[in-house]
Amino acid sequence: NLSLFFEPLGGGMAKDLAKNRRVVMPSWTEHEEIKESQQSCTRNKVQTTKYTFLSFIPKNLFEQLHRFANVYFVFLGALNFVPIVNAFQPEISIIPIVFVMSITAVKDLWEDQRRRKSDQKVNNRLCEVYDRKQKQYVERRWAEVCVGDLVRLCCNEIIPADMVLLHSSDPNGVCHIETANLDGETNLKQRQVVRDLPQQGSEFVPENYSSHIECENPNNDLRRFRGFMDHPGKVRVGLHSENLLLRSCTVRNTETVIGIVVYAGHETKAMQNNSGPRYKRSKLERRLNMDVLWCVILLLLMCLIAAVGHGFWLSGRQNPIYMIPDDTHPALAAFYMFWTMIIVLQVLIPISLYVSIEIVKLGQIYFIQNDLDLYNPVLDTGVQCRALNITEDLGQIQYLFSDKTGTLTENRMLFRRCIVAGTEYPHHENAISLEQYEEQGCGDADHSLTLRSRTSRKSLSCKSLSCNRSSVSLNTLTAESDTHSVHDTLRRHTPGAGAFSSTMECAVVPDPQLQAGLNTLSSPMRSPVRQQAAEISHILDFFLALTVCNTVVVSSPTQPRHVMPVVRTPLRSLEEMKAMFQKLSLPRFPSSPSQNTDTPPSLTKKLFTRGRSASYFPNNSPQTPITTLQSPTAHSDNSADESESDDEDEAEELLYEAESPDEAALVQAAKAYGCTLLGRSPEQVLVAVPGTGPLSIPLLHVLPFHSARKRMSVVVRHPLTGEVVVYTKGADNVIMELAEAAEDGFCREIMERTQRHLDQYARDGLRTLCVAKKVLEEQEYKAWLKRHEYAETSIENREELLLESAERLETNLTLLGATGIVDRLQEEVPESIEALQEAGIKVWVLTGDKQETAINIAFACKLLRPTDHILMANCDSKVTTLLKKLPNVSSTCEARLHELQHEIRQVTKEGMSEDDGSDCVLVIDGRTLDYALQKELQGSFLELTCCCRSVICCRSTPLQKSQVVRLVRDKLKVMTLAIGDGANDVSMIQMADVGIGISGQEGMQAVMSSDFAISRFKFLRKLILVHGHWCYTRLANMILYFFYKNVMYVNLLFWYQFFCGFSGSTMTNSWVLIFFNLLFTSVPPIIYGMLDKDVSGETLLDLPDLYKSGQNSQAYLPSTFWMNILDAFYQSLVCFFIPYFAYAGSDIGVFSFGSPINGSALLIILLHQLIESRTVTWIHTALLLFSALFYYAFVLLFSLTCVTCNSPTNPLGIETKMMSEPLYFLVCGLTTVLALLPRILCRAFRSTICPSDLVRAQKMERLSAQDYSTSLRQWKENKAAQRLSSRHVPQNLSVNADMPHLTECIAEAGAVLS
Repeated sequence: NLSLFFEPLGGGMAKDLAKNRRVVMPSWTEHEEIKESQQSCTRNKVQTTKYTFLSFIPKNLFEQLHRFANVYFVFLGALNFVPIVNAFQPEISIIPIVFVMSITAVKDLWEDQRRRKSDQKVNNRLCEVYDRKQKQYVERRWAEVCVGDLVRLCCNEIIPADMVLLHSSDPNGVCHIETANLDGETNLKQRQVVRDLPQQGSEFVPENYSSHIECENPNNDLRRFRGFMDHPGKVRVGLHSENLLLRSCTVRNTETVIGIVVYAGHETKAMQNNSGPRYKRSKLERRLNMDVLWCVILLLLMCLIAAVGHGFWLSGRQNPIYMIPDDTHPALAAFYMFWTMIIVLQVLIPISLYVSIEIVKLGQIYFIQNDLDLYNPVLDTGVQCRALNITEDLGQIQYLFSDKTGTLTENRMLFRRCIVAGTEYPHHENAISLEQYEEQGCGDADHSLTLRSRTSRKSLSCKSLSCNRSSVSLNTLTAESDTHSVHDTLRRHTPGAGAFSSTMECAVVPDPQLQAGLNTLSSPMRSPVRQQAAEISHILDFFLALTVCNTVVVSSPTQPRHVMPVVRTPLRSLEEMKAMFQKLSLPRFPSSPSQNTDTPPSLTKKLFTRGRSASYFPNNSPQTPITTLQSPTAHSDNSADESESDDEDEAEELLYEAESPDEAALVQAAKAYGCTLLGRSPEQVLVAVPGTGPLSIPLLHVLPFHSARKRMSVVVRHPLTGEVVVYTKGADNVIMELAEAAEDGFCREIMERTQRHLDQYARDGLRTLCVAKKVLEEQEYKAWLKRHEYAETSIENREELLLESAERLETNLTLLGATGIVDRLQEEVPESIEALQEAGIKVWVLTGDKQETAINIAFACKLLRPTDHILMANCDSKVTTLLKKLPNVSSTCEARLHELQHEIRQVTKEGMSEDDGSDCVLVIDGRTLDYALQKELQGSFLELTCCCRSVICCRSTPLQKSQVVRLVRDKLKVMTLAIGDGANDVSMIQMADVGIGISGQEGMQAVMSSDFAISRFKFLRKLILVHGHWCYTRLANMILYFFYKNVMYVNLLFWYQFFCGFSGSTMTNSWVLIFFNLLFTSVPPIIYGMLDKDVSGETLLDLPDLYKSGQNSQAYLPSTFWMNILDAFYQSLVCFFIPYFAYAGSDIGVFSFGSPINGSALLIILLHQLIESRTVTWIHTALLLFSALFYYAFVLLFSLTCVTCNSPTNPLGIETKMMSEPLYFLVCGLTTVLALLPRILCRAFRSTICPSDLVRAQKMERLSAQDYSTSLRQWKENKAAQRLSSRHVPQNLSVNADMPHLTECIAEAGAVLS
């Protein structure tokens, strides 16, 4: 089998192109160059393990020695083997580093074994590969598949490698795949066979395949695939991501597919994206590393003092009788002593701290993920912690950047009202039905309601979007049956499956006036006047655009998703429709298709031949065979309407699956008016139109939505006129700009009226989309098509070329209308934002919505308050166009920013506090933001935002979102958190210090890129205010405690040097010295870091102000660190000198002198933690007792059994003798009390004289329930009074070129979304 990497060109050009391209041919090719390249083939075997049997020990050691702490302790262990500087037994000195590195090695080995088992399971899967020798498909292991192999897959099989789709059992050449294993999305993606490949729907003969593929080299971009296929006869066809089947995805709803492997093994896009868990360095970790350096400096200083002291001590003594004669110079001896003291005092650097931190963080993650308050029973999901080492950063957030749609709102779009041809249709009955729906329980899963319009007898019920693979039929969700478990199953297995949660929620009640206008199509003989005809034309095109301009996949409960039904169209309806269009005689619609010179004369015959679909196909365009299904037929008698209604009630319910909730809502709205999307294939769309029945509309091109264009378009052949028509829908400001070139007064009037209604929609909080069209002349279309095909077949710069091609087409549009869609706020969003702001977090909303919509939502979610000063900075497109022509555009925008700052200073002079700008909110649009992000304006922009409590960025692009986050993070040096739910939020999430993804309606891209994932915005409140506060406080206190206990114990050894000639001797045996910090005192702080609660979760939620302690790093300030170090010095002085004076003049030995010192040190360190703990449970108590008992059991056993284990000394019987004397216990007790007394007094003084908010909250928790409520109310009243005292009369400060009506949003603050 082969893998081919060559370019069929000669000379150096082929070599240059081969670097960026890959050529793939069938594996049975006879080409000599291919045979030579077989040895370098990349097979499909994957290996995610890091180690082999032989490489584990050396490679793991190499990885662990990348950590500075490990290198440090290995160096000290090796240094202790040098006789002239060793401090104690060399074997004992390596125990700590061997212990720590062994634990890490075992953990790494266990993880690697899990990966190995997973790899074996994947590599041993079987698939069918074509074998030319046997002339049939044979089973092979995945690991044996190579580039160039032809692989055949059946329904529900997993794709083994990245393959270009060559054949599908579907007659339309369509295949559906589920990408849940790749990106977490459960909705199906549609892939299609490469164009111009024959044999679709029939038997595929591999021997007849002789094309070759040229594509880009392997990369990790899941949504991009660039290349082309050269067919025999020099026909070149572009390849896109729609032609590529990705490894790890699953084939769905397609019986058989065949593809050729282009990327295998680790070159597949799935493996290229397999980067493992995310790793970020937390702010606390950076602070920790700095303090470790201070400890190193302290260690070097102490060793230098000991070395100098030893040199002076030797110089002052001439051959004393108690020393072995040595010719070593005192200076050289001092140098040796420096290294000896490094070994003795090595415990000053906490070797077990890093391991303890990892253990504590795993424990914190466990408690976060198992918090039932953060569990969503509907989706059966809790919090996902994807970054394992930044939990404490959750407790220090200062800026929060949030998306709006899907993050603050439900992202479950409901059609509310629309504008067609400048006329607004309010849909009052639709609004009433939505209110009734909410009153009846907001989409209870146990009830499936249907609603009939008074103007139409059709049933307006609709089902949720299709369940991908559940065996539960959506038809079972009825009011009469118990469907609770069924609903849970659907929601659990398809969390992103639909934009709607129930039947009633997506029902649309038609507006009577709009329905009456559309009904004219059913009786065209009424001869409408010209004005009505123009309006009817707009209405028809408007609903055709809603129905066709999307990527919605259609299916029914009994029909596979990929089959496109085609029905026989009633001849009479089409003839009547043709007659009506002939009578309309509109400029945009010729009275007869034959008037177009480029239209074949047989158009009428093709359109209206009995027994065929109403389709138009240009010459030389092959018509894809379509499966014909039985459909309801229309009656021609006077009771046609009633019969049609009955038939439709009995017809199968269509299931729509959309990539975005907006598309689903618009398709459902069009369906309510009778413009029903019946089916879709890559080449045509089947649509039912009132008065005609089903029409098959040729689909020429789909220009998908792009964040830069903010719109999508489809190019179709109009089913009634034969013209090439472009239907476009997108953001209202973009579509309005593209339609500004309209010259006739009628179009300008429509645009003006539409804009007024759009502004009102935005003030009402509705999401707005504009719909437009453009009719292309045949020559114009052919000229565009030629350049577009070039862009499609390009490998380099394909995305840029396609973007330019789309922008060339989407010009001079004719506005058809606009839609208003309601997107309700998620529950508890206002309360959550209010709590986060009270916690001192500045909340920014970055959205692509209109300014008025964003302001309305901001009021609804309490981001804006009626008393706030709103600063608006924006300019319209005309002003922007003029500014771009000016050389001083930057200075102009800077002047605007300075003007806003001047307005804030004016308000400050009128009564606001200079340092409190919490009542100002900045609203800025995308164009102004572009200028504000320029380097020369960043300072002014940040200065302005620092004076504001919140910032709302409207019309912002994904790139702008990430730029804003990076600017604030880097320039202001603050902790940032970004939260979003869609692919457009990924860059923002990855840019922030903490990224949070919401598993909502827009797939799982945000979740896959995040550090933490939640299912609702309201969970962010407890995640940050409670778990964030706990994680930070616990970890900060644990780190400080580790530094304290190490410094305290090491100082005991340091003080002893002043009494032993700085000789590096110790007053304790080496075993106790090594194990003291490693075993005896290491477990309690780990539990302390996992379980301690300074304040309960309920109090933290009731009093968000307490979160500010983490923002200010009050638990771990430089001053706090040095206070702990000074306290450790004091306690070590007490712990050393009280036993020294107590046993002064006695004849006890060195180890006997060290016994009460060690005992006292243990009690002081353990009780010190008890003092610092805010929560003392039986677990804490048990571990503290266990640590003390473990120490005494060890030293007693050591004293009873050890004879030669501490050579050259003999500790036998020392501990038993010392503990038999009352003086030992008296010394230990007195030392412990005096050492801890200052800390106890200091804590008592701070708690009574100047208590912090945390201390006051702790006192509140000890009160009775009634007293607690009273204190809580008084606390909030005091805080509210403080905030009110700094406020002033509300006023709007505006630097605004074109939108004076924005001030009306304040007056309409009561229009809160529900």
